Amino acid sequence: MTRQDKIEKWPLADDVVRRLPNPCYVMDMDLLDRNLEKLRRTADEAGVEIILALKGFAMWSAFGRLHDHGFDQSTASSLWEARLAVEEMGKPAYTYAVSYTPEEIEEMASLSSHLTFNSLVQFGRFSSVARAVNGSISLGLRVNPEISSVGVDLYNPCVPGSRLGVRLGDLPAARDLPSGMEGFHCHALCESDAAGSCRLIDRFEERFADYLPHLKWVNFGGGHLITRQGHDTALLVERLQAFKARWPHLHVILEPGAAFVWQTGYLLARVEDVVRNGGLPVAVMNVSFTAHMPDCLEQPYYPAIYGAFHVEPGKETEAGVQGHRYRLGGNSCLAGDFMGDWVFPEPLRAGSLLLFKDMIHYTFVKTTMFNGVHHPSLCMVRGGEIAYRRDFGYQDFKSRLS
Repeated sequence: MTRQDKIEKWPLADDVVRRLPNPCYVMDMDLLDRNLEKLRRTADEAGVEIILALKGFAMWSAFGRLHDHGFDQSTASSLWEARLAVEEMGKPAYTYAVSYTPEEIEEMASLSSHLTFNSLVQFGRFSSVARAVNGSISLGLRVNPEISSVGVDLYNPCVPGSRLGVRLGDLPAARDLPSGMEGFHCHALCESDAAGSCRLIDRFEERFADYLPHLKWVNFGGGHLITRQGHDTALLVERLQAFKARWPHLHVILEPGAAFVWQTGYLLARVEDVVRNGGLPVAVMNVSFTAHMPDCLEQPYYPAIYGAFHVEPGKETEAGVQGHRYRLGGNSCLAGDFMGDWVFPEPLRAGSLLLFKDMIHYTFVKTTMFNGVHHPSLCMVRGGEIAYRRDFGYQDFKSRLS
């Protein structure tokens, strides 16, 4: 079987595509339910709490579906995310920020049930302020387990010299932990499998076991990609159960962002021009990589496109791939707003539709209105019906500039 035989068919029916705006982020609510069911089952079997990391997905119009599956807690990384947690998730946030400021700390504490500090200096500076505002708040410290399982330094919180979390060697003895410190939070993963999660749990316990009798909770952060196909959920559940058996007094928290909406939606785009300047023809789209798919340039990684194959740059041919080759370019004026070489079964021309796969997590939460290019709409579909639509216009762009 050739790669050409494995081209995935579009998951959206033609009549749905005709009714969708273009460009548009499209979330399939049935696929979201599938993920939420798996996360709910994992949390219940392991006896842990799984909460939504708003930094990975903050489309609050979909939060009702999370509530239906018993997810009403979220983690915030800023004051505005904490406000969103309270206003739209309906519960105070589990808040962690790299740094807090005197101007924001009181409001952040009032919006949070848990407040985690990135350093002992920040804990000493603001912990008493937070407790004075919110007497029931639980305070914690981010620790750095010094385990590197992320290949790209941009996404590796444990890279040498990282500013994120306190290393074991910089902590006081367990008996000398600051008064009021009730939890440890660590984060070291990015789209990791169960084996990666288990390594983190083992490493954390190995390094910080002396402190655990003095704590009430531990947070193993995000990056646990529980909903990815092939994830060994049974292994993760087993390891979490074993950890809890050794430390039954601890409340255990996981806060994935991507896992909630992994493979639940798409970015629908359109080719507007094909430019030929002596090299590979470039299909210029009505979306931008830098503005609408920033992770593609930051990480970088090549997105998946239904009905097309990515081909490594410089390779004129690849076994099993036949068709028409193009480079895909965005519609901003950034010279580097292009991503990869692709082979399509049919020639591309103005009006050709493209469907990017898995474009819901860490996508529109990071979009910009750079260059004033038209921002993709947000839509939800269920079956053949469009259940929700949000369009963006000039006033959305203008309001960000004044």
